[in-house]
Amino acid sequence: MNPLSASDKKHLRSIGHRLNPVVMIGDKGYSEAVDLEVERALNDHELIKVKVNVAEPEERRELIEEMCAAREAALVQAIGKIALIYRPAKKPNPRLSNLQRPI
Repeated sequence: MNPLSASDKKHLRSIGHRLNPVVMIGDKGYSEAVDLEVERALNDHELIKVKVNVAEPEERRELIEEMCAAREAALVQAIGKIALIYRPAKKPNPRLSNLQRPI
């Protein structure tokens, strides 16, 4: 995936501001079930929020980077335990995509 420009990230952050986390990762880490749910959410919504309940900031950051690399997604923003992740869909569904639905 191509790196996002600053203006792309700004646009995605403005959309992501109104979103709620669709995937939550506990302190047990990034399992296969979580990986499948992240994949499904990215395919459906393109732009998702993920809540990572890991106490150590460095471990949390590594987990988010691992998740993005595994799903070939871009990290738009990470604040505290919330990460905003983007990956364009091959065939976006206008009814599900957070980028195409009206605000």
